[in-house]
Amino acid sequence: MPDDSTHGGGEHFILDGKALPDLVQSIINAGYWLIGPAVRDGAIIYDEIKSCSDLPRSMTDTQEAGTYRLQQRSDQAWFGFNTCAQSLKPFLYPPTATVCRATREKQGYSITGPTSDTTKMAFLGVRPCDLGAVLIHDRVLADGEYADESYISRRENTLLIAVNCTEAGNTCFCASMEAGPKASQGFDLAMTEIIENDDHYFVVEIGSQKGRSVVSTLSLASATKEQVLQADRRIRPAAEQMGRSLDTSGIRDVLVRNIDNVYWDSVGRRCLSCGNCTLVCPTCFCSTVQDVTDLTGAEAERIRRWDSCFNLEFSHIHGGSVRHSPKARYRQWITHKLAFWHDQFGTSGCVGCGRCITWCPVGIDITAEAHAIREHDLQAAPVKEKTEV
Repeated sequence: MPDDSTHGGGEHFILDGKALPDLVQSIINAGYWLIGPAVRDGAIIYDEIKSCSDLPRSMTDTQEAGTYRLQQRSDQAWFGFNTCAQSLKPFLYPPTATVCRATREKQGYSITGPTSDTTKMAFLGVRPCDLGAVLIHDRVLADGEYADESYISRRENTLLIAVNCTEAGNTCFCASMEAGPKASQGFDLAMTEIIENDDHYFVVEIGSQKGRSVVSTLSLASATKEQVLQADRRIRPAAEQMGRSLDTSGIRDVLVRNIDNVYWDSVGRRCLSCGNCTLVCPTCFCSTVQDVTDLTGAEAERIRRWDSCFNLEFSHIHGGSVRHSPKARYRQWITHKLAFWHDQFGTSGCVGCGRCITWCPVGIDITAEAHAIREHDLQAAPVKEKTEV
């Protein structure tokens, strides 16, 4: 996939907080469909941004296991929230998409593939965890053996403007997954919002030529070394404020060793198999296909739809479902995400955004479950060693 983004360490400029509308207008003038954080139905989500008035200024979110609430901030921060309720996935990998279409002709059928989406999309206010998820999807959906051409066409026309985190939420653990709180690669622009006394500005880092083209229309002043250091100092505490942590050392082998651990029964009794965690997860990409036809039989479509490994039908084969219990389905999800993704894609399937914790109706916590399995593994270790001797 073409990518002219850097790995950080680029040029830095200063954007006054009052000049953010100029950046927004510059992006729109460049022909992009601008998508950013906006308040909808009591939550901050990614949605179309027509002006800065659509942004959740002075708003923040408090998140805990099974809990999400919006609150008013005491300052005028443009990006003072933790994470959007959903990720960029619905825009780059839509919930439904036409794979192919067959049309009846006088003799036989004609088959057409999906049309390329050439819409230029700019994403503003992207948190580093979501940026990391996009890079994982690039590896899975664009660089793999079975590339998704529709995903590739969308990605080639995106502008990614990250906003580094200077605060962390209660369900955040991106520092554990090395996916934040600072964007280090894959962005076109990365901004750090600084509010101090009467000063309100952004330190803007250039990450690509596309980003440079946007900034060049604004006549911004270069950031001083002290201003760049100030931005880094604002980001650093966020890593220490994470409400959760996940010990990733040897996590693959820990989970694989404990496939039959009795602790999974505890999770199975709580899990509703609702699939919320997979829907809000920025990296989950499982899908199914559905063939539909019109009433005349003249046209038929094959449609790809999001699916979830928590659905009973997901693992259905001749004879029934392979994973018939919530216990088996949750075990599959967490083991695949934290263990077997490394085997398949060379990366974890988790970026530590914490959405699966926040939006689980019963508050199941992936970090707590991974920790519990590790504790069980440690307790069993002496017995295993003795048996091997």
